[in-house]
Amino acid sequence: MKAKPRDVAEPGSKTVTGRAPIKRPMKKAPQRLPRAERQARVLEKAAEYFAEHGLNAQTRAIAEACGVSQRLLYSLFPSKAALIDEVYKREIVGTFKAMWFVQLKDRSVPIESRLNTFYREYYDTLLTRQWLRLFLYSSLEDLQMAPTYTNAVVTHALEIIVTETAHELGRGVPADPAHLTEVGWLLHGAVSHLAIRRRIYSNDNTTPSDAVIAMHVRAFLTSAPALLPALESS
Repeated sequence: MKAKPRDVAEPGSKTVTGRAPIKRPMKKAPQRLPRAERQARVLEKAAEYFAEHGLNAQTRAIAEACGVSQRLLYSLFPSKAALIDEVYKREIVGTFKAMWFVQLKDRSVPIESRLNTFYREYYDTLLTRQWLRLFLYSSLEDLQMAPTYTNAVVTHALEIIVTETAHELGRGVPADPAHLTEVGWLLHGAVSHLAIRRRIYSNDNTTPSDAVIAMHVRAFLTSAPALLPALESS
């Protein structure tokens, strides 16, 4: 016996089963992010990776941590050095607020209040665990992040702090710039080390950070008259 020919559905008609052909939705091609947004995402992930593993990592591991291929990583940043430089700009110096300089110079506010406000914000928003680890790793690996940041930002802040303190206390400013910054480091170093103790060493002291910062500010202002020269009589 000859096999019966199968019914062939005409285009647009229903099949012998009475069901219309299934139309599968076409898959949308994934949208490519703008270059600047891709760079920002990679920088964020790279900073996290560097903070945990150091800056001496291979680009393959960095790319994997960022969720991109090595090829894409190099298309966004021409070299590992360029990537580290952008991490520095974004994560180290980029977190310092220029308005802090202005607030430190506002003589309508007592110097103790200015210093407390500045260092509370500096401690809370800048001296984070990630920032500190990046900063310390860069120093251990002889990169220029720490010296560049110190020279470009911290030294200027210390000059303002010592100058404003001297003005309110009726004292002079050290003529030697190195001496001036060392006076400023007495306070700045104390606050920085507080962050290291609590965020790197995991010190479990329960005294609120604001209270500790206030102690350091008071100690600095109390000792400042003995550290600063007398005003020269005109």
